[in-house]
Amino acid sequence: MKFTPPDLRQRPLSIVHQEPSFVVVDKMPDLLSVPGRAPDMDDCVVNRVRDLFSHAEGSLAAHRLDMETSGLMVLGLTPDAHRNLSRQFEQRQVAKTYEALVEGHVTGDSGHIELAFRVDLNDRPRQILDPVHGKLGVTNWLVLDRDGASDRDETRVRFTPLTGRTHQLRVHAAHPQGLGHPIVGDRLYGNPALADRLMLHSTKLAFHHPVDDHWLEFDLPAPF
Repeated sequence: MKFTPPDLRQRPLSIVHQEPSFVVVDKMPDLLSVPGRAPDMDDCVVNRVRDLFSHAEGSLAAHRLDMETSGLMVLGLTPDAHRNLSRQFEQRQVAKTYEALVEGHVTGDSGHIELAFRVDLNDRPRQILDPVHGKLGVTNWLVLDRDGASDRDETRVRFTPLTGRTHQLRVHAAHPQGLGHPIVGDRLYGNPALADRLMLHSTKLAFHHPVDDHWLEFDLPAPF
């Protein structure tokens, strides 16, 4: 059955921090980062920011979060700020941390994952392992909690991606050569019946100020 995203138009975009040159937002799950190709896929973080900040111009989004992922996202409100922030992401000068609930009991305490993958041309947007033609994704992980408040068998994990590939954390979590434990609620790589959302949240984002270059850090606890 095809998934139909919930109607999020009545839910306002949460602003974490704002300055004339950029804004940091808390993206809700199932909201697109940028407009989709279909006419009915225009509700997204970028367009909401345009509506909120009349001086915003240019592409705005310096990076993206998967539609199903929630949490911290930064957008440049001026062309210069957007170029600066985009360059920081391209040159891997940005620190990003995610928190997730994964299916099952993770036995190790921490680890490092390096897997190359690409889009499945027969089943977009699913990503598949491809050591030959795929792009390498690199992720560090750390177990935070094995008990939790849920009665499900799950583990709370912190993911620190060192690259920014499409679905990187979801693939690295689910694949047997990675963590081997899909993220709870993952409709592509796990069991969607376990939760009404993907339990993956961008909890920390740190980067250089796009105007004066000082280091900024933002933290946002996971809502699950």
